[in-house]
Amino acid sequence: MKVATFTVRADVHQSARWKQASAGEGFPSVGAWAAHALDAYLKARARAGRPIPLAWRRGRFPVVLDGGQEVAMPGFLSPPFGVFRGTAEGRGYQACHRHTLVHLPERRIVATLRTYRQCQALAAELAPVILRGDFPERSPIVERHARESV
Repeated sequence: MKVATFTVRADVHQSARWKQASAGEGFPSVGAWAAHALDAYLKARARAGRPIPLAWRRGRFPVVLDGGQEVAMPGFLSPPFGVFRGTAEGRGYQACHRHTLVHLPERRIVATLRTYRQCQALAAELAPVILRGDFPERSPIVERHARESV
């Protein structure tokens, strides 16, 4: 099992409370207790219908455009999604008011919407569906977002 390490800063009062809570619940360290507490928080968030937000960064990714041409587009990435400015015909110009969401493993265009933020919202809603492996060819989620973006 690979292990990641995190450093958390706390003031004296927080430190004392965290040590007391971890000892009271029988954890060998504050780190073990914090890992358990954070996992519980994420599970509660998912049950409440608030998925983990996707982390976006700038990058280039391959896209299959209309006509079957595959090109590397600049845009924003949050695997398994990418967003670029433009449409299925190609890259758009500044303020073209069209952004396209791409499913990266298939390099397939999912939807073209008016704003980057709308693409982010659609990706956040589709992420749990894709994790379950239920991504249909024509999703009602995609159609709803497309209607709302007009």
